[in-house]
Amino acid sequence: MAREILLNAFNMNCIGHINHGLWTHPRDTSTQYKTLAYWTDLARLLERGLFDGLFIADIVGTYDVYGQSVEVPLKEAIQLPVNDPLLLVSAMAAVTRHLGFGLTANLTYEAPYLFARRLSTLDHLSDGRVGWNIVTGYLDSAARAMGLEQQPEHDRRYDQADEYLQVLYKLLEGSWDDDAVVADRAQRVYARPDKVRKVEHHGEFYKVDGYHLCEPSPQRTPVLFQAGSSTRGLAFAGNHAECVFISGQDKAATRAQVDKVRAAAKAAGRDPQALKVFMGISVVVAPSEAQARAKHAEYLSYASPEAGVAHFASSTGIDFSRYGLDEPIGFTQGNAIQSATRQLQDNAWTRRRLLEQHALGGRYVILVGDPQQVAEQLIAWIDETGLDGFNLTRTVTPESYEDFIDLVVPELQRRGRYKTAYREGSLRQKLFATSQPHLPADHPGAAYRNPIPAPTGALRHA
Repeated sequence: MAREILLNAFNMNCIGHINHGLWTHPRDTSTQYKTLAYWTDLARLLERGLFDGLFIADIVGTYDVYGQSVEVPLKEAIQLPVNDPLLLVSAMAAVTRHLGFGLTANLTYEAPYLFARRLSTLDHLSDGRVGWNIVTGYLDSAARAMGLEQQPEHDRRYDQADEYLQVLYKLLEGSWDDDAVVADRAQRVYARPDKVRKVEHHGEFYKVDGYHLCEPSPQRTPVLFQAGSSTRGLAFAGNHAECVFISGQDKAATRAQVDKVRAAAKAAGRDPQALKVFMGISVVVAPSEAQARAKHAEYLSYASPEAGVAHFASSTGIDFSRYGLDEPIGFTQGNAIQSATRQLQDNAWTRRRLLEQHALGGRYVILVGDPQQVAEQLIAWIDETGLDGFNLTRTVTPESYEDFIDLVVPELQRRGRYKTAYREGSLRQKLFATSQPHLPADHPGAAYRNPIPAPTGALRHA
């Protein structure tokens, strides 16, 4: 039986996210990102389209590598200004019933004790519809702003992340028993003291001595997303991630990346097919192919390739502005996003070629066509690569999501490749078609549940 395609809207609490420059389009409303109506209207729209979730990216720091300044990011609003993503959830959850929320938060700058409370609070308020996209950061500008001289070394950040997850599992999974809360008015007992335990963690990076501040939320631990594709990042994903976000440029390379993700899960003792793998993608669709091509050309006239390259510069740590248009860009291994620098290793890239790649302001795969053509291409990506779904980027907002919902969703449904109704339950239950809202038994976080065992052997990493 053909698999149903999973779908997240990919967005950010800012003006320019992936496809840069399109905020200047007269039909784009992204400059209204500061208003609740912008987000509640979007949430209602996505739920009408039966999207599994709204995946909200985030960044701490500024993109100051290109030209060694923030001039281009400020002029083009390249994820600057950017507001907190977590504060959006309560409002959007209040106007929806099923839509999930994948929230990005950088653990390097979040104390795990307080972050656990924020996650539990949002999981309660959304009736269990929260996921966390685990990131460790990659911008030196963020490190400096937070009082560090520079980012910790790449693999070292993942060592810290492993311990961070241990602390969270202890708080979210092990501090309160499922039956700790009795709310007995007659006996004046809300929670039984014998069912609530103190977390005592004394590790290399974190020391915690205290009780989790929240009673158990519907999922306890939110659905765990992760996007690292380096060797160390894959090992981390194999241990912790339930959903993995990758960036693909062609089907062969994407198939190889999906296989690596599943192999990492298997090496960690987990079911490799239990992980859901999403790829970022952009879609320009219209009732006819000619109309779609015309719309794409219109979008290109407003997009900013330079802004896209300036964004990519910070992803790689390389100042592309120093190179002439046709001067080969020398590859250097830095401390930023390793998957971003990997494509430069053949030393065949120039600034002109990068500008061409970023013609729409971003470098994700772009599908252009009528509803039948787009549906066929999406299905081909799923069937030929082993992907489970997509993170659909915005171009002109909310137009691009409206077009997809009105034109592509019915075509996918007609082909039996997209749901016609939501399942009941938490985000985890919806994504994995399971009856259990909590982490599955083969996930290392489940081992910390009632009572907390010693963490020895609970995690594996390279």
